[in-house]
Amino acid sequence: MNVFDMPFSRVYSCLMQKAERKGRTRDEVDAVTTWLTGYAVDQLRSMGSDDTTYGAFIDGAPAWNPRAEFITGKVCGIRVETIADPRMKKLRQLDKLVDELAKGWPMEKVTFASLDSPRPL
Repeated sequence: MNVFDMPFSRVYSCLMQKAERKGRTRDEVDAVTTWLTGYAVDQLRSMGSDDTTYGAFIDGAPAWNPRAEFITGKVCGIRVETIADPRMKKLRQLDKLVDELAKGWPMEKVTFASLDSPRPL
């Protein structure tokens, strides 16, 4: 099954578990997700209980953060910044942010909150 056809709830649950195993919280994963996508937390929770696909979640994001272009690094051995397919790039950008949370990065660094320019990774 293509990841874009999978239920949002299933994929998001996996992202949540990855972060929680490393001591991060659901609120932190939600904060990173809302920062990146423009969804509100209540929208994320609603999609977690309906039949929204992960593809529909990515495609329907209200306001993809323009600073997402500065997300760099590897996810599953692939450099995020070199992914040509826009949908896959967005999927991997979210995955990368959750990875950074799981690695213990402070929220300000994950979301560029304390930087005036792109963050070095």
